[in-house]
Amino acid sequence: MQTNLKANQRMIVLAGNIGSGKTSLTKQLSLQYGWQASYESVDNNPYLADFYADMKSWAFHLQMYFLGNRAEEIRLLAQSGQSAILDRSIYEDAHIFVQSLFELNNLSKRDYDSYFKLYEIVLKTLPKPTLLIRLECPVEHLVERIKKRARSIEETIDPNYLRLLDSYYLRWAKEYRESPTLTIASDKFDLVNNPEHFRQVLEAVETCIENQTNMFLDKPTR
Repeated sequence: MQTNLKANQRMIVLAGNIGSGKTSLTKQLSLQYGWQASYESVDNNPYLADFYADMKSWAFHLQMYFLGNRAEEIRLLAQSGQSAILDRSIYEDAHIFVQSLFELNNLSKRDYDSYFKLYEIVLKTLPKPTLLIRLECPVEHLVERIKKRARSIEETIDPNYLRLLDSYYLRWAKEYRESPTLTIASDKFDLVNNPEHFRQVLEAVETCIENQTNMFLDKPTR
């Protein structure tokens, strides 16, 4: 049975490569609207350490955990009746990270097919987002941001891996049809320190939701 959003309930979902600014924008939007913010947690993930130690052995386990955890999170948020903002989408797990694990031979064809069979079933039970916000950022900027925030779990990220993910994000952007989409060139907007930049994003969010249309903010108007 599909879980639907309530009449005035909104669910905005962010998507973007590692270091593109999802968490920062989630915080800003949550404060602006007074909506619940939901962040991807790695602290309580029972598979993450094993995965980084041996990706091929633990990739399937990790992605199945993400699928179940993400689906449960979306279902509970929908049932709560509260509007919410999520800093990672369930779609990225499948179309970005599972795809890349398969291409890098860290996921077998058998596990890949099994994952997507369950993913398609799970997706039919969940509400579609009110809006998807995609953050685009050149890989060079991503590398700088990742170094600056100095998270130990990200120390070994290869720029070539970020480029691979970026190629999947670009392909997925052409295929996504679940909701209106607002695409933001996040390297051009200072959404934390520049109120005018953030105001322009808010206006675009409202336009996309009200008119059920897609928009692309490639640079601030001032």
